Amino acid sequence: MSFACKMQETTATDADLRCILANAKTVAIVGLSPKKDSPSHEVAEYLIEQGFRIFPVNPGCDEVLGQKCYPDLRSVPEHIDVVDIFRKPEAIPAIVEEAIQIGADNVWMQLGLEHEAAAQKAREAGLNVVMNRCMKQQHTRLFEKEEKSPSFIPDQGKSAEDRQIELD
Repeated sequence: MSFACKMQETTATDADLRCILANAKTVAIVGLSPKKDSPSHEVAEYLIEQGFRIFPVNPGCDEVLGQKCYPDLRSVPEHIDVVDIFRKPEAIPAIVEEAIQIGADNVWMQLGLEHEAAAQKAREAGLNVVMNRCMKQQHTRLFEKEEKSPSFIPDQGKSAEDRQIELD
């Protein structure tokens, strides 16, 4: 694996997140929606603005955000640094298996998504794993502290219920 970061623990520290986000250049977004108001669309748009190269993975679309959509990870023609997952938990094991097969460096399960068995399989194959964190929120928190948007809520691995309480 040529990726510069190697997590030492099963839970990502800020140093791990900072290393992954600073070194990643290519992100396959599995489940990227063409709907502008969807979280996956918002995250993808932000990542593009920050200089990441994104590869939408959605068999139901031809193009999202001006980028060609791919039906699966195996169809993406370039090396993927981060596989960012926006799918239901039951879809995660197959996505992780595909991420391992293509030699991705990191699996990132978006906010609200966790799958410990799939995560363990990815770790055993040498991939870094981040669960229940939003790439956009973490990038904003770690790299743009002085420019936080008013809607920014640090997730810090909190449960959805805890985050809802903070919103009230």
